[in-house]
Amino acid sequence: MQIVDAQIHLWGTGLPSNNAHRQVTAFTAAEAIALMDEGGVDAAVIHPPGWDPGSTGLAFAAVRDYPNRFAIMGALPLDRPDSRGQIATWRRQPGMLGLRYSFLHGPARQWLADGTLDWLWAEAEKAGVPVALLATDSLPDIGRIAGRHPGLRLTIDHLGGRGGFETRKDADAMTHMPALLALAKFPNVAVKATGAPGYSSEAYPFRTMHPWLRRIFDALGPQRMFWGTDITKMPCSWRQCVTMFTEELPWLIEADRRLVMGDALCAWWGWDRSGPMNKEAKQ
Repeated sequence: MQIVDAQIHLWGTGLPSNNAHRQVTAFTAAEAIALMDEGGVDAAVIHPPGWDPGSTGLAFAAVRDYPNRFAIMGALPLDRPDSRGQIATWRRQPGMLGLRYSFLHGPARQWLADGTLDWLWAEAEKAGVPVALLATDSLPDIGRIAGRHPGLRLTIDHLGGRGGFETRKDADAMTHMPALLALAKFPNVAVKATGAPGYSSEAYPFRTMHPWLRRIFDALGPQRMFWGTDITKMPCSWRQCVTMFTEELPWLIEADRRLVMGDALCAWWGWDRSGPMNKEAKQ
């Protein structure tokens, strides 16, 4: 069973702007690999963080230095006219799988709602570029986009919640769940089950989160639910993030576990880990 983390951050300068992350000036690919090997994680998808302007370069270096261990969900500036023309060739970059954006705050949240970003969805659909979104308060808008662009693969971050921007715990952090589950009717919408331990007020195995994971699984199925960590803001080890799913969820049978822990993510984002990552990702 391959175990692929749907989201991590690497950076080399500056403290994270989100205080939920480790407040250190660097978290490197070498550090991540050592912890992944210790935790039994085969690969991870890097989401370059905005607080380090050099983070995308670090991600490309990680893809180069550790073949088939890393891939990337990058970003294009949403307020620059030339970004539109880059989407068609986006996945030709080494290790690049797709695009990822946060829509929790303005002006991006407003652009999502008012149609300013309609060009993004159209171009990404045309080019076969998956898009991941942190958009807790805009889930109905995601449904509108999914319905208009059935060929566009959308992935909702962090169980649909606010991730490290959320201070509430347990059920209080899951008040968005009805809006998230309403998106299950769109076959082009998936959910990253990333960061689940961070929403729990309890210690491992974070049982307060198990019913919420089950609700997402029952609604979307194993082919549209992806395990992951956002490890630098987790209250536990990488190994415990793994075993929370592989050992503590008895309803997750072996065949489904293989999908949730890595196979489904690689299929959804087109990551062929059997080949080199220095060419366009498999469509």
